[in-house]
Formats: sequence, C-alpha cells, structure tokens
Amino acid sequence: MGQVRAAPTRISPWFLLLVAVTAVGAVLCVLGTAQAREGSLALLTAGVVLLVLGGWCVSLCLHEWGHAYTAHRGGDDGIENRGYLTLDIRRYANVGLSFVLPVVFLLLGGIPLPGGAVWINQWALRSKRIRSLVSLAGPAMNLVIGVLLSLAVIFVPMSLGLAVGLSCLALIQILAFVLNILPVPGLDGYGVVEPWLSPSAQRLGAKVRPWAPLVLFVLVIGVPGVAQALFGVGQVLFSAIGGDADYAATGYSLLLFWR
Repeated sequence: MGQVRAAPTRISPWFLLLVAVTAVGAVLCVLGTAQAREGSLALLTAGVVLLVLGGWCVSLCLHEWGHAYTAHRGGDDGIENRGYLTLDIRRYANVGLSFVLPVVFLLLGGIPLPGGAVWINQWALRSKRIRSLVSLAGPAMNLVIGVLLSLAVIFVPMSLGLAVGLSCLALIQILAFVLNILPVPGLDGYGVVEPWLSPSAQRLGAKVRPWAPLVLFVLVIGVPGVAQALFGVGQVLFSAIGGDADYAATGYSLLLFWR
C-alpha cells in the first residue's frame, strides 16, 4: 500500500517573497523621504508602488487564508489537503484572476477589486452560522489589516514616506472591506446572508452569481458617481479608525504616478 502524503503546513515561499517585496518597498519609502526633501520623488514613488502592490498581494493571501482557516475550524477537513493554509498563491483557483487582475486594476484605477478563490465544501460546514462566518472572515481580515496599519502610522515613529505608503495601503484595505461586504451574489457580503435566505432566493442568487460581480465592477469603473460613493464610504470608515486622509491621498498620487 502506498504511503499517504502529508498535507503541506509550512508557509509558502511564494508568500514570503511577497512579504519581502513589501519590505523592500518600505525601505525605499524611508530612503526616499530624504530624497523627496531635495526635490526628487523617484525613489519614494518606487517605494510606495512596491509597498502598496506587495502589501496588497499579501493581504489577498491573508483574505483567502481567513476564509480557509475558518472553514477548516468549521468542519471542512479538506482545507489542509488543498494547501490553502500555506498561503500559497498557486493553490488558488486561478492565479490570473486571483492576483494579476486585482493588481492591474489597483495600479490602473486605484480600486481594490476582490481576488483569490479558495474552494470551500459548504456541505461539510457544521451550521449556517459557520457558513456566514467563513464568508465574513475574508473581508474582516482586510478590515483588521487596515486598522493595524492605521494604528501603526499613529503610534509608531516612522519617516514621512513610510507613513504615506502605509496610509495608502490601509485605505485600500478599508475600501476592499467595503466592496467585499456588499450583499451582491459572488461577493463575500452575499455569502454572509445567503445561508439565511429562502431556497428560492438562494436559487436566484446562484443564477446571477457568475455575472453580478462583473456588472458591479463595470458600474464602479464606468459610471460616474459610483466609484466616488465607494471611496466616500471607505474614507469615512478610514477616518473613523484614525487613518490620515492626507497621507493616504499623497500615497495614492504616488501609486498612480502615471496619471
């Protein structure tokens, strides 16, 4: 009889690489602060881009890890065998949709579209409450990251450039939370309420799930006022947790340097 292969449990080196890219961006932000005072923004801009994009990818991994870990604790015994707990981006359903598109959309328009995809065995979860918690865990991870980054800027002494980059990344986390928590089929917010809906409402949600997020994203990107409303809600929440709007705005301008 063949030997059963143990499920991977170590943190993926690919995730550690994303953390390293983020750390390099942070170092460049610190070094770029002095250069910016002398009139050159090149090094600071490179630092903010690496810090924000790297940090965004790290948060995408943690978002999906939140789903997976909660499902693992809630009864889905196959989570560990699928490798989701290792934070390995190669384990997700589609790396292009999980990482490439979210990064491209963030760099082009500053909008943190959801990425990642872990397959959850809903039938293995022990209750409706757990199913809701599994869906909530991903956006909650973004919210926690946003709060922690904002608190770091407030209480940890750091250079102005690093504060700008971290504030921008914190606001992006809050925007990701706001977008993901919308009760639209295909988004996590709908997953929170879906277990409590009637069977007919669940069937309707299943029918519109494939294209509902696409319609939402088209509205956000293409219809004047929709993105502004999203950013408005995100900025109110960002300010409520102590985020510095001026720092975040400066970070966004450096992230979208090409505009």
